[in-house]
Amino acid sequence: MMKKISFLNKFKIKHPHESILKEECAVFGISDSEDAAALTALGLHALQHRGQEGCGIVSFDGQNFHSEKRLGLVGDNFTKEKTLERLPGVFAIGHNRYSTSGGDTMRNVQPFFADLHGGGISIAHNGNLTNAIMLRERLVKEGAIFHTTSDTETIVHLIAQSKKYLITDRLVEALRQIEGGFALTILSKNILIGVRDPFGIRPLVIGKLNNSYILTSETCALDIIGAQYIRDVENGEIVIIQNGELTSIKPLQIKNLRPCVFEYIYFSRPDSLLNGICAYDHRKNLGFQLADECDIKPDVIVPVPDSGVPAAIGFSQKTGVNFELGLIRNHYVGRTFIEPSQHIRSLGVKLKLNANKTSIKNKIIILIDDSLVRGTTCLKIVKMLYDAGAKEVHVRISCPEIKYPDFYGVDTPTKDELLAANKTNKEMCEYIGAKSLKFLSLKGMYKALGQGERNDLSPQFTDHYFTGDYPIPPSDHLRDDKITQLSFLSQASVN
Repeated sequence: MMKKISFLNKFKIKHPHESILKEECAVFGISDSEDAAALTALGLHALQHRGQEGCGIVSFDGQNFHSEKRLGLVGDNFTKEKTLERLPGVFAIGHNRYSTSGGDTMRNVQPFFADLHGGGISIAHNGNLTNAIMLRERLVKEGAIFHTTSDTETIVHLIAQSKKYLITDRLVEALRQIEGGFALTILSKNILIGVRDPFGIRPLVIGKLNNSYILTSETCALDIIGAQYIRDVENGEIVIIQNGELTSIKPLQIKNLRPCVFEYIYFSRPDSLLNGICAYDHRKNLGFQLADECDIKPDVIVPVPDSGVPAAIGFSQKTGVNFELGLIRNHYVGRTFIEPSQHIRSLGVKLKLNANKTSIKNKIIILIDDSLVRGTTCLKIVKMLYDAGAKEVHVRISCPEIKYPDFYGVDTPTKDELLAANKTNKEMCEYIGAKSLKFLSLKGMYKALGQGERNDLSPQFTDHYFTGDYPIPPSDHLRDDKITQLSFLSQASVN
């Protein structure tokens, strides 16, 4: 029988030319507010870092649902004159999209809306379902008609299939069939619902503005509208906001909480709270620990902007070595930059970064970044620093080696494309052209994030990027033989 690889690829589109990990998506929902759509747009603006390909808002005015979806950035699309005045109502949910599954076409922009028996429903989803393809095939055989290539639509169809009466009961029935990492905001008739997966891989927080409850991916979206952070939605929890009251149910099998560790290292905005502490402070702590594990004395600490800045500050503060902006970032290079010739394309990373020669000339440099994925960008930066007169460039990464791909909503390369999965440390160092290369140890990462030792039987984070310890088997990928030798098939060895 022919393997359905083409079917898998159709619904799991990756971006092979990117050399960094890509954010997932963002969700936002608000209840009982006269400015629901405008506040949702502001919240999405604060969450723009989590997805830049598309954005959408669905509102409910007590009788009808209203939807506006666009490709591109929130600020370019959601203004009073263009769209917000077409989104009346005191309930609204919104979504910023980065396509980890499906494509970047308009039909995949969320929130999705469906007119079901018993009333309309709209869903915004952050994450990936690891059994979406298997569910989709089953649903199609049973007569379902799909209009998108997003795994989120699978959830809509599962809810539609349910014979239960209450929307919450139908939702629970659907959730018991899906696997993966997910955070959902759902809007039904005068009801706002939030859901977080049983491991709590994808983030979702609760806030309040006067009498309005808010559900969103990060606390920075609460800050922009002056809302108060209440708490995180717990792993496996469903929160229901109706008639100005919030109730909670936990009908799913609860697992040990394992949030995605890359929310701490990279994805969350630096001013967002994670476990009660700003992401910025977590990243500085990673820099402190990286300094403890360092074995050389440089002249200057240089971050890769902006991702490496907090860790570099922590490293500098711990060692007393000067922190310098040895690389200057051009903040005005967008995704649509026109590259009309091979010469312009060959400039590569110089379109975004340039060496600050006076800060690095004749200096022994420690270059700090938060991750090393393919290494293609890092090698260009190292060369740039040497070309600008650096004496030595030593690369330090404030997380362990990334050796395994993700299947829960983060767009990572395949294992074949991950530098650390295919090369030794010496080979990686030679590839990027650095004098030396070291990563933060797994033990050091856990210590820096306030977790002490990693418990192999019950890790405190979803850390499969480094360990291969997948909390949820990626069923679709295993079926199509896309990955092998994962640690849930045999116990992972952790150093």
